[in-house]
Amino acid sequence: MQNGFMKVAAAIPSVKVADCEYNIQQIESIIAKAEGRGVEVIVFPELCITGYTCQDLFRQSLLLEKAETAVLMLLDFSRNLDIISIVGLPVVVGDVLLNCAAVIQKGDLLGLIPKTYLPNYSEFYEKRWFASSQDLQPTEIRFAGNKILVTPQPTLFRTCDGVMFGVEICEDVWAPAPPSNNLALSGADVIFNLSASDELIGKHKYLTALLSQQSARTISGYVYSGCGFGESSQDMVYAGNALIYENGQLLAQGRRFSFEPQVVMSQIDIEKLKSERRTNSTYINAQRGHDARIVNAHTTVTQRDFELIRDVDPHPFIPKSEDMEASCDEIFSIQVAGLAKRLVHTGCKTVVVGISGGLDSTLALLVCVKAFDKLGWSRKGVVGVTMPGFGTTDRTHTNAVNLMKSLGVTIREINISASVRQHFNDIGQDEAVHDVTYENSQARERTQILMDLSNKLGGLVIGTGDLSELALGWATYNGDHMSMYGVNAGIPKTLIRYLVRFVAGDVDDDSRATLLDIIDTPVSPELIPADEDGSISQKTEELVGPYELHDFFLYNILRFGFTPSKVFMLARKAFDGNHDGAPFYDDDTIKKWLTTFVRRFFNQQFKRSCLPDGPKVGSVSLSPRGDWRMPSDASASLWLKECGYLNE
Repeated sequence: MQNGFMKVAAAIPSVKVADCEYNIQQIESIIAKAEGRGVEVIVFPELCITGYTCQDLFRQSLLLEKAETAVLMLLDFSRNLDIISIVGLPVVVGDVLLNCAAVIQKGDLLGLIPKTYLPNYSEFYEKRWFASSQDLQPTEIRFAGNKILVTPQPTLFRTCDGVMFGVEICEDVWAPAPPSNNLALSGADVIFNLSASDELIGKHKYLTALLSQQSARTISGYVYSGCGFGESSQDMVYAGNALIYENGQLLAQGRRFSFEPQVVMSQIDIEKLKSERRTNSTYINAQRGHDARIVNAHTTVTQRDFELIRDVDPHPFIPKSEDMEASCDEIFSIQVAGLAKRLVHTGCKTVVVGISGGLDSTLALLVCVKAFDKLGWSRKGVVGVTMPGFGTTDRTHTNAVNLMKSLGVTIREINISASVRQHFNDIGQDEAVHDVTYENSQARERTQILMDLSNKLGGLVIGTGDLSELALGWATYNGDHMSMYGVNAGIPKTLIRYLVRFVAGDVDDDSRATLLDIIDTPVSPELIPADEDGSISQKTEELVGPYELHDFFLYNILRFGFTPSKVFMLARKAFDGNHDGAPFYDDDTIKKWLTTFVRRFFNQQFKRSCLPDGPKVGSVSLSPRGDWRMPSDASASLWLKECGYLNE
């Protein structure tokens, strides 16, 4: 395992029913290829050594003997291989026959795991041949040249990297209380399932939902291998399902109804799973009273260069296209509901919003309008204030005014130029010097106007700053940093365009035209005068870096606690130019802005420590009363040193 990733595989071999020699040859061929590609653990289907559909042949001693011989062959084959292989076969233990998974590595039989729940309904009648692990007393047997304990006690296997995994078989995961519940709560990071589930209309959809939910419920990786072509089609057909999940997310899947053998590989991020579990106090509490027997796997010797083969989402905050509309509707509704509750609680029927013609203030205005509509209040209670200053362009000013007009809110325009110039005179600031004082004086003047106007009107100032700006500290302290309720506090910059575009589909034509132009306007605080053509001269992303990179850093560092080196590795994969809608960034660019993110994130914590209220929307929040509590004087040296190593 490298960088927290464990490479796993689900294999669907070619099988011949009751032909153990043929089947083990096919299994060995797949194992050899998987070993060559750096797979650490591979799982095969249920009873793959004999075939699942042997029926009463399972009562034949010859078949059982040949299955054991096949395991002997596999043990000999694996002596010099690091890979851990999990195969299915029938095993006699005393007076019972068990449907087992054999865990094999380096010529050693690490364990035999018996199936717990035997389906005996509809097309299944496994109890005709097999006993359940619940019928078993712990028994030491001699099998395939090994002394091995076969027990109903939950058993975990620990790799040399410390990763723990457990095994369950087919019907086990369909049970009301799957063995994987206990395995995960006892410490298993990954569950491997050997299966022989047949295909029926609609069953595959149910299966994928079941596996996704079980992986999410247990905060684990889940690797599933189901019987495929070659099993008897006398009464049932098997499609060969190969599925790999991580905490509910599908990482990889095979081709159903393929006539050829398959190996589906992916990398499960064990570090991410452990981070999720440490954060989830409910999961920690549920672990009480759960334990399992632990078997240690062998130390691996082969050293390979690490290659990340799984996909990495460059835009983790943006919903997938098929879920976009429903997700945007839900997010927007959370914002609206949060504001509506605050208005009802305070009894305020007036809100004051600074409207710049930019994305953030536009989304805040749309939230206000929708909240007033749902409460049955007049939109005139929404007071939009445009405050042109030294850097305001005609485009943004026109869009701000046009949008307020078409939405039917109250419009106020207060030019800040004269008052800011007076302030410059008071403090001795040269207007020709466009420094931080020049910029922040404008931001604080605008906030003062909004606050005083809200007092005059008996309303609330609605904040417009977003999650990305909070992470970078891209806000003027006690300027746009402050409000009475921040509706965008949980929305990252990369998501705002999608939300505005979503709302644009549900407004009048004039408002829609303005919204679409706002979406195409460069992000800027407009605190520096426009260029000679009257266009925006101060573009935020040229100063602090691309927001899609910063949002990527924010998600992975805050959500999972990843190190800068791991975030860099993930970003290289995410922004390699092979993702639709994501540009290519070279290594130097990623390193530069990652260092900027880390430095600004630590330095600007004091602003986040005194944020106004605002609704949490997604899995990452920076509210000091919610997900993120950090001392304002914490040192960034460890993180910056690691960023420095990346730049060496």
